[in-house]
Order: sequence, then C-alpha cells, then structure tokens
Amino acid sequence: MLAAEAPEPITSAGHAQLGIAVLAGIAVIVLLITKFKLHAFLALTIGSLALGAFAGAPLDKVITSFSAGLGSTVAGVGVLIALGAILGKLLADSGGADQVVDTILAKAGGRSMPWAMVLIASVIGLPLFFEVGMVLLIPVVLMVAKRGDYSLMRIGIPALAGLSVMHGLVPPHPGPLVAIDAVKADLGVTLALGVLVAIPTVVISGPLFARYAARWVDVPVPERMLPPRASEAEPQGRAGVERASSRRPEGLSKVVRSTPAEAPLQRSKTNGVERRPSFGATLTTVLLPVVLMLAKALVDIVIDDPENSVQRVVDVIGSPLIAMLAAVLVGIFTLGRPAGFTKGRLTEVTEKSLAPIAGILLIVGAGGGFKQTLIDSGVGQMILDISEDWSIPALLLGWLIAVAIRLATGSATVATVSAAGLVAPLAADMSTTHAALLVLAIGAGSLFFSHVNDAGFWLVKEYFGMSVGQTVKTWSVMETIISVVAGGVVLLLSLVI
Repeated sequence: MLAAEAPEPITSAGHAQLGIAVLAGIAVIVLLITKFKLHAFLALTIGSLALGAFAGAPLDKVITSFSAGLGSTVAGVGVLIALGAILGKLLADSGGADQVVDTILAKAGGRSMPWAMVLIASVIGLPLFFEVGMVLLIPVVLMVAKRGDYSLMRIGIPALAGLSVMHGLVPPHPGPLVAIDAVKADLGVTLALGVLVAIPTVVISGPLFARYAARWVDVPVPERMLPPRASEAEPQGRAGVERASSRRPEGLSKVVRSTPAEAPLQRSKTNGVERRPSFGATLTTVLLPVVLMLAKALVDIVIDDPENSVQRVVDVIGSPLIAMLAAVLVGIFTLGRPAGFTKGRLTEVTEKSLAPIAGILLIVGAGGGFKQTLIDSGVGQMILDISEDWSIPALLLGWLIAVAIRLATGSATVATVSAAGLVAPLAADMSTTHAALLVLAIGAGSLFFSHVNDAGFWLVKEYFGMSVGQTVKTWSVMETIISVVAGGVVLLLSLVI
C-alpha cells in the first residue's frame, strides 16, 4: 500500500496549504514560461522550489527531493530518448524516411492520398520527435498538394495528426516515457495499448476531420515554403536551381510514382547520400523496437513465469534499453551502409543527433524533480484522498490535470510530466493495464487545444501560410479532437480490460 511505502512528508502542511502550494508552484511555472519566456527547465526548477516554500518545507529537503527526482527520471528515460534521437537521425540522413514516403505515395492517389499521408506520418513519427518529423514531412505535404492539385488541408491535416498522435501516446517519445516512469507502468503494455488507442484517434482526427477542415479553410500552398527536398536538390549551384524551378508540375509525380528500385537512381548525390536504403529494410528497422517490446509484453502475459527460460530471454531482448539499442545497431547496417556512410559519417550523425535533445532531457529531468517534490511534500497523498472523497476516476483526473497544464503552458511535455507527478500515487494499486491506460490518459490530455502559447502552433501557421484564426480552426481543433477521442477510447478500454 502507498501509505506504508511512502516516506514521511518533508512538510507537515495540511491539505489546504498543500493545495495552495500546488497552485502557486504551477502558477510560477506558467508565469515564467508564458510571461517571461523562460526556458521550461529553469521554470520547472524554480517552480519546484516555490512549491516547497509555499508548503512550508525546509529548503534543503526540497533541493534533495528535486535532485533525486531529476536523477531518477533522467536515469530511467534519458538513454531511451538518446537512442531514439540517434535512430531518427539515421532515418532522416540516410534517405530512409524519403524512401518510406516515396514508396507509399507511389501506390496512392486520388481519394486514398489523405490515408497515405496519415500512414506515412504514423510510421515516420514512431522514431522521430514531433518537430523533426514535421520539418521532414511538411515539404512533402506541400509539394504533393501543389503538384497533385489537392486541398492543402486535405493532405496536411492527416500528416499532422499522425505525427501528433505518435508524439503524445506512443513511446519512445519523451512525454509517454516520463509518464511511464512516473506511474511505474509497463512500457510494452503501454506501447501495445498506445497503438490500439492511436488507430481510431488518428483516423478520426486525420482523414475524416480533414474533410471538414478543407471546407473551413481553403488556402493555397505557400510558394515560399516549397524548396526542393534534400534528396532531390541538385548541387550544381545556380544551374541546378534553375533546372529545379523549371520542372513541369508533373515532375514530382514521376519521382513519387517511380518504383522503389528506380527511385534511388533518380536521386542526386547530395548531403553525402549516394543511394537510399530499401523500403523493407527501413520499415524493419523502424518497427524492430516496437516488435521486441510488444513480444516481451505478450510473453509476460502468456507465460507469466519469471523463472521460465523463454520469458527470461524475451524479457531481456524486449526491455526498452536493449530494444532501442538493437534498433540503432541494426540501423547502422540497414540505413547507414546502403547510404554509403563511412565510419566518420556515422560518428558525425550520432553526435549531431544528441545535441538537439539536451534541452528535452533537461526539461524531462526537471519535470521529474517537480514530480518528486510534489510526492515528498505530501501532495500525492492529498490527491489520493481527494480522488477518493470526490469519486473522480483516476483516468479522468489525469486527463483533466494534463488539459489544464497544457492550456496554461502550451507545452505537451510539461503537461505530461506535471500531471504524471500529481496522479502517480493513484497508480499504486492499479493493474498493469490500468497503469498503462493512466499514462495514455495523461498523454491524451497533454495534446488538448494547442494555441498561441505553443511553439507547434506557430510552426504549423508559418509552414501552411495561414492566419491565426485559420490555424485555430484547423490545427487547434485537430489537437482537441485527438485529445478528446484518445481520452474517450482510453476510458472505454478501462471498462473492458
């Protein structure tokens, strides 16, 4: 039981004072992020100290709690985030992502194009961070819409939905990983249920909603955002640019609809990539960690004997660390070698992939410190008591808290780590499946109504050349649909499993 396992709180404050401390701590975080534009890492650190001060806890104990939470969180998810970043960079730089895009688009057309886009985004979105996936896919979306004469929203919304759903619900993305660590959920079970929840969510928020978004907002493809893709550009300076700009509109369709075997021959040798990995090799590499972790979850359910030799082997190879490490090592041979990467180039790719995640790791770590400060101050027990007194389902409470923090801060990651810290004590007596569903409920809430305080809002606005009002009608509404549908599916699943 939680009461027996939990250490003595670092403060003797009652529920009223703790409630005020929580609101004050979150208010400090929100104010620093939105008003003073402070980095989320610093905001979470200062907010944790403010929480402890308002709760009347000794400052040295607050610092100890924050440091312990930061360390344990980074230890739990830091390596996985790093491995995911390396795999994503290999996928992008080798041309593997382009290969997946071109192969699927080659088999799609007409009414099936929105479904092709959501499939591409979902596959690409598994190993790539949201911003990286967007930068990679949005030029493709713009070119397909322009040269295929499709509505921009009809093509763009499915791609955005696929990326966003993967980002919020499916590990190894930072948000789900830190929530899994906070509530001590099983990663394999969470991954399996996350994929199950993601399927109806992405269908409704992507291709189906895109029909209405295209009616509400009809914008032309912004010409200024239509540079040639990296693997299509020609390196011969001005002459190459002139040739690229003089292509007929059908030029892309010739590349997109080429066979997988022919496509690499139509690419120029840019960015050090002489040829691209095959579609099969790329897809196998991307899905390898998913398959290994799902296998572990399945074996644990079917065999359910920790002493069984088969289960012990599968538990090792299906552990998140080994699964992600295996994918990276396999990716070096299936993605790097076909692209002609030398040992030096592979080292360069690895180094460049790690630098951008420093900020993410610090935010996730500070979120873990904030979570531990909440728990050690007695806020976790307070939430547990309130949920029992008010009869609020834990899954709904997690979703609502994540929604509130998301609306206030604009950050899905901050919303996830904060909400997970608040409701973590509720998972103490939960079954494995319900703990995983709690993670997904928090992830769903963290995606609710992206607006002007979210960097992703402005990224979409600029890429698609929309006004603020048009972005709200499309992107913001899409995010809300994802949050509500995913939350609803999670609640329905909790009734049957």
